Amino acid sequence: MAAPISVVIPTLNAADDLPQTLSALVEGLGEGLIREVVVSDGGSTDGTRAVAEAAGAGWVPGPPGRGGQLARGCAAARGDWLLVVHADTHLEPGWSTAAQAALHEPARAHAFRLRFRAAGFGPDWVAGWANMRSRAFGLPYGDQGLLIARTLYHEIGGFPDIPLMEDVALVRALPSAPRLMAAEARTSFARYAAEGWVRRGARNLWTYARWRAGVSPDRLVGGYAGGASSRN
Repeated sequence: MAAPISVVIPTLNAADDLPQTLSALVEGLGEGLIREVVVSDGGSTDGTRAVAEAAGAGWVPGPPGRGGQLARGCAAARGDWLLVVHADTHLEPGWSTAAQAALHEPARAHAFRLRFRAAGFGPDWVAGWANMRSRAFGLPYGDQGLLIARTLYHEIGGFPDIPLMEDVALVRALPSAPRLMAAEARTSFARYAAEGWVRRGARNLWTYARWRAGVSPDRLVGGYAGGASSRN
């Protein structure tokens, strides 16, 4: 029987982060969980492809825009389950045990608890808010990873081809709130460090509020400083 999980990773010039992201997935291979890794690239000009191919990952090229990249990557994947992980997010040791337990609940999607790869009040506060939001409102963001059965993914229409809010759009289409798994996804804090933890957090909330008010992702991405990074 084939391993159940296809890992899908969207990338854009991710050669520095991708090796550790891939390394963290190795335990899933040892546990017989991972069937394949699919890297869906948006036009990298660095060594991202070389890193992916050296690790034996599949390569799906296309135009930039994380919604479209994720849609293409998931379309190319063959597993019964899809595990979406951002290129700058590293799953903590033991994640495979939590994922194995989640496979017994195919009617729900599952996400990891968030932690930043930084210490201090700012990282802890933002991560704490993200985890509370996920539990209270059923709204994890992409940096927390997403484990979803292929059948459920197709039932809700998959990732929309939009440049921003693709993760929130997919989660809001689910029939029930995603469940947080008993393992952490440790993500990059680079954008927060550049902008400031409070300022970046406020920007994320404002972006979400505008999207819920009907502002299109194409308009939002212009004010979001890249549109392809952490939003927690």
